[in-house]
Order: sequence, then C-alpha cells, then structure tokens
Amino acid sequence: MQGIMKKATRKHASTPVYVSPKQLTIDAFESPFSQQLKSDNRWVVLANLIPWDEICGTYLKHIGTSSTGRPPLSPRVVLGSLIIKHITNLDDRETVDQISENMYMQYFLGYSSFTTEPPFDASLFVDFRKKLGHIEINAINEKIVLLKTQLEASKKGTKSSDPTEPSDKENDETGSENRGRVIFDATACPQDIAYPTDLTLLSDAREKSEQLIDTLYDPAMHTNKPRTYRKVSRKRYLQTAQKKNKTRKAIRTAVGSQLRFLRRNLNSINKLLNASSSIPLKARDYKYLLVINALYQQQKEMYSLQKKNIALRIAL
Repeated sequence: MQGIMKKATRKHASTPVYVSPKQLTIDAFESPFSQQLKSDNRWVVLANLIPWDEICGTYLKHIGTSSTGRPPLSPRVVLGSLIIKHITNLDDRETVDQISENMYMQYFLGYSSFTTEPPFDASLFVDFRKKLGHIEINAINEKIVLLKTQLEASKKGTKSSDPTEPSDKENDETGSENRGRVIFDATACPQDIAYPTDLTLLSDAREKSEQLIDTLYDPAMHTNKPRTYRKVSRKRYLQTAQKKNKTRKAIRTAVGSQLRFLRRNLNSINKLLNASSSIPLKARDYKYLLVINALYQQQKEMYSLQKKNIALRIAL
C-alpha cells in the first residue's frame, strides 16, 4: 500500500578492520595524492603516542564481541573519533565530515588508505557515549593523560624513560615531584568537584550545622534536643536544585529558605555551647563552626542587599 511508509534506516559505511599500530606504518598508507604523509603532523604524532592496543582492549572488554550479525565498528575508529571530536571542539556532524575529508585524521583512525566515505553516521556518536560509561571513559582517559608531556618531549627531541616522572630540572625549580594531572578527554572530568553556587553552599553549611548539633547534644545535660527540620529543609533545597531551568525568583526564594534554616541551627548551637562549661568540640569541628558563621553572615548580606558578590567571599 502506498500509505505504508518504510522504516528509516541508517546507512553504515564500510568498516575498516582493527589493525595493531605495530603492523601499520606511515609509508604503507595509500594516498590518492602524489605526496606521502608528513611524520611531524599532529595526528601522525598523536597516533604513535596513544596506546591503542590497551585502550581498544578496554573498550572491547566493556562492549563485548559477537560472532553473529554485522561486524562492529573498529574500536580505534570509535575511540579515535571521540578524541578528534573533543580535540577540535566540533559537533557530531562536522566531526564526521572532517574525518571524511582529512587523510591525516583517517590515518589517526587506523585506515590503510584514503577514502571519501564517512566512517559512520553522525547519529552513532550518541550510541558511543551511551555504551561507554564513566568508569570505562576514566580508564581510557588514564591511558592517554600523559600525551601532552610526550608531545612536548617529541618536539624538543628529548626522550624520557618514564613520562610520568618530571625531569630533574623541573624538580629543582618547583621543589616538589607532585606536578598534578592533566585531563585531555573532555568526556571525562573529576566527579568530586562541583560548582559552588550560593544555594549549594548554604545547604552544605546547614547539613554540617545539623551534625554539630548532634555532636553537642548531651541528654544528661540538656532536656530537649533542638529541632532542625532537616527533612523539610532538604526537601525544599532539592525542589529548586534539581530543576533544569531555575528562575532568579526561585533561586532567591530557596536561598532565603536555607538562610532561615541555617540561622535557626546556629542559634541552637549557641544555646548548647552556653549550657556547657567548656567547648565540647574538636578543633576541626570548631573550625567548621567558625566557617559556617562567616558563610552565613556573607550570604545574609548578599541576600539582603541583593548583591552577587562580596569581599573575601567563601566559595568552597
């Protein structure tokens, strides 16, 4: 029947078989042009530095292989395309177009000769990101995290037996061997770092004040434990924090609510401290209390005067 429409299908390009870099040389890459690839090109240098066997093994271990159906895409094409996408800061479609037009990028992906066919449909980038979880991306990222050091060393003509260790000259200048770490894959980022918004800071301070109340309260010395309304305050915080799009009015209302809960907790802490002959807090908890008080005063001033910033503002 003419009214019946065929189901749209995605056209897959021919898939190159994964070949270990040990078996692929720059001289063997066939180009339709009369010139050979330059060995100092950034994609050629990068292709020689990335431990493809290791990261492709990590990918295949997570995805798995099947003996039935259409052969899967080469893991080097998948991972290499993601690397190209984030190094060049391109969108999905433009990345595929650039790969089909650039012979150096095709060499980076493990192609043995130049082709004008796209490596895959741009929509498959979504599938790649779904299949690769945070753990696998972090594992792959650790394999290529030292590429910048190796690239700089190759440009200077120096070689290091262990690229993870800085040179003696660097140690002498800095006085420390801890040089930190660099993340090159934009799909991977430290998950323990959050942007310190005013609402989040107040919520964290409120939760810490609740812990201090639990520490200070002693049934033998105090008759009734101060109420903290921690469930209600947490619920109100999440009602705004979990919204994808937050209006200024909603944020201001939530900040005011957290300020009132925090003020109540600080008043309860002061009463518990006044009822004690000494300060029953460890040095670390007492430091937390001082920070919470300073944070409350800053946020209260910003809220009352409708200011966005303040001198010596506590951000973490």
